[in-house]
Amino acid sequence: MPSRTNLILTYGLLVFIWATTPLAIVWSVSDLHPMWALVLRFFIALPLAIVVLFILKVGFPVDKVSILSYIAGSLSLIGSQIFTYAATAYLSSGLIALMFGLAPIMAGLIGRFGFQQKLALLQWLGMAVSIIGLGLICLSDNQNHVKPLGIGLMIVSVFAYSLSIFLVKKINANIQAMAQATGSILVSTLIAILVVPWIWQYAPTQMPSAKSLLALFYTVIMASLIAMFCYFKLVQNLKPTTLSLTTVMTPLLAILIGAFLNDEQLSVQVFVGASIVLFGLLLYFLKDLRAYRRM
Repeated sequence: MPSRTNLILTYGLLVFIWATTPLAIVWSVSDLHPMWALVLRFFIALPLAIVVLFILKVGFPVDKVSILSYIAGSLSLIGSQIFTYAATAYLSSGLIALMFGLAPIMAGLIGRFGFQQKLALLQWLGMAVSIIGLGLICLSDNQNHVKPLGIGLMIVSVFAYSLSIFLVKKINANIQAMAQATGSILVSTLIAILVVPWIWQYAPTQMPSAKSLLALFYTVIMASLIAMFCYFKLVQNLKPTTLSLTTVMTPLLAILIGAFLNDEQLSVQVFVGASIVLFGLLLYFLKDLRAYRRM
């Protein structure tokens, strides 16, 4: 098992990447149809992932359990992101990030009713407080960027992401994180191929802008490769609800990044909501922090 420091650094890197990914997605679709941006993302990511696999000399098992794990992992890739990309037409990047803050609640519900897992009362309280904070932030957003269809798409996206964590954990295949990431990208790419005939009429007819291309490659290298390596590494070593709390922290960073890079305005209500979210996180981890201090 990786050291505590290793896991903390991996956790922090994952939070940073996921905080910047929503804005990168929005920028990447500025000159591309959303589904084409998604499809191209996996078409580019797969060969890169295979090259990394060979360079690191990581084995790629293809037994039944491993294949099931790859399929389960693809739920957090194309299974989730196909709805996220569709939602870019209805929601701002900040609100997309905020919607992913619902993942801990979704993961808690899936764990409670689907896998008979229990959470401590303090953890439920912390999650509830964090959601209240997220609600305040959502209410402060420009209502022109809040469309019911977009909200619905993101709820499905968050459900697929959260379910993927539990399924990969339950299958518990003996696979290295990079192999798991590559296998899940492979499954996602195969699904993306099936999507192409339905979006062929929207194929790009000219070269996208440099900004759109850079954002696309950022989603490929950082979000599809490095983030997935970090993600599956943490899936193997952390509780699902703890891992899903990365998506409570990412909206806070996403708002700040949007303010600096995309000229998004921050209201007082946003800062109040962010403070409440942080307090909720403190409550959620309070039990673990106390246990750590007694060690």
